[in-house]
Amino acid sequence: MGQENGVGGDGLAGIPLGTKNKYQRMDLEVREDEDHQQRQMGGRTNADVMKYVVACAVFASLNNVLLGYDVGVMSGAIIFIKEDLNISEVQQEVLVGILSIMSLVGSLGAGKTSDVVGRKWTIGIAAIIFQTGAAIMTMAPSFLVLMIGRLLAGIGIGFGVMIAPVYIAEISPTTSRGLFTSFPEVFINVGILLGYISNFAFAGFSPHINWRIMLAVGILPAVFIAFALFIIPESPRWLVMQNRIDEARAVLMKTTDNVEEADEKLAEIEEAAKKSNDEKFEEKSTWRELLSPTPAVRRMLITGIGIQCFQQATGIDATVYYSPTILKDAGIEDKHKLLAATVSVGLSKTVFILVATFLVDKVGRKPLLYVSTIGMTVCLFVLALSLAIFDDGTASITVAIIAVCSNVAFFSIGLGPVCWILTSEIFPLKLRSQASALGSVGNRVASGMVAMSFLSVTRALTVAGTFFLFSAISILAVAFVHFYVPETKGKSLEQIELLFQKGDEWQTSEVELGDVEHLVQKE
Repeated sequence: MGQENGVGGDGLAGIPLGTKNKYQRMDLEVREDEDHQQRQMGGRTNADVMKYVVACAVFASLNNVLLGYDVGVMSGAIIFIKEDLNISEVQQEVLVGILSIMSLVGSLGAGKTSDVVGRKWTIGIAAIIFQTGAAIMTMAPSFLVLMIGRLLAGIGIGFGVMIAPVYIAEISPTTSRGLFTSFPEVFINVGILLGYISNFAFAGFSPHINWRIMLAVGILPAVFIAFALFIIPESPRWLVMQNRIDEARAVLMKTTDNVEEADEKLAEIEEAAKKSNDEKFEEKSTWRELLSPTPAVRRMLITGIGIQCFQQATGIDATVYYSPTILKDAGIEDKHKLLAATVSVGLSKTVFILVATFLVDKVGRKPLLYVSTIGMTVCLFVLALSLAIFDDGTASITVAIIAVCSNVAFFSIGLGPVCWILTSEIFPLKLRSQASALGSVGNRVASGMVAMSFLSVTRALTVAGTFFLFSAISILAVAFVHFYVPETKGKSLEQIELLFQKGDEWQTSEVELGDVEHLVQKE
């Protein structure tokens, strides 16, 4: 028997040697398989694939730096704009909030634009529109010209906010899609932090100059975005919809581990595209289908638009835009100290969004949403309570700073990034861009309403009363997550559609929601 196994000597002596040879052969086979895969991929390794996708996600997210920077920098710049241009409180609210209102126009336009010219070039259009607006704001001699620039910047931001998550979701590997789709939210937070730092750095200049420098710095990312357009590929799903199959396969070869996986994903995308082109889908336009949805699409819209609205209705933009006002109400009077304190808010927001990117594909979307919304509810209530009952300046300031920083931290670890991840992955291929645009519209409308009414509401309810209201809305967000948000971790975009086709089971059975194969068998 030892001879048959190729091992000399007695049987006992042959066991370890034979085992060793078996392991050596297995190890050799694994290495040969890996080498074969690398040869199939043109010499690309898994690390090469990840680096390429990371680069695509980073470049696609650069527009979100502009949004974040504008939000962060305006919180401080508005103090000096008010002084330089002598604007009223109502004008201040309109200037801050109009960006969000106009961005919904951009979001609606981006959906159709991205289907016509592609996801990639829509990113470029977003940058051009925003940079034009930013340049006008920087040179504005009056409130009217400043508003014109603000309107253009809002449209550009609407384009960028809508298209980045869609593009990244369509180009990312399934197992790490949550990580990469959270990049836009990461970059928004980086932009907010940079805006706060810019406020603090340039506050020492004269009021006529400092806010212009603050806004001008936001133009710099245009150079990187222009460079990115010559590097990143078009979305393979858009290419398939344009019948550019060979180009789509070439992109998938760069964003998947091997040829077999690339072909499998291409087949899935082609099947989804074919379904989109069936006669039953051709009978009515995409928008008509969204306005008269099937039960499955209706559930998708409830989830996508609902989570977008709750993201802003809980008051995050008010907290960021008006953090100096909130902290001033808590007892900080000096402008430089106010702007320095806001840097800690931006730092908290940025650090915890980075934490979320590493957890979203491991822990899942829904657990992070639970932690986020419950944590925000507590923080908003504590902030409101501290502003309402503390008379001592030191205690009020300390609690307010901790509560504000904790609130933005809880937002960044869940509701901030997961909101965009869900919106970009739950809709079917044909409806994805327009439905994502609708979700962005809900987000921007809620943001604009909060930003444009915050000062007026605080005057009516006090700052403390306003945050009690935000706390109550956050409780509703917890309930919404529980009843209307499924878990999508680890599922392909095509598989996720099955989650919304199961009627009541979609809402009641977490086990079935997590088991796509079981759902398919039940069909």
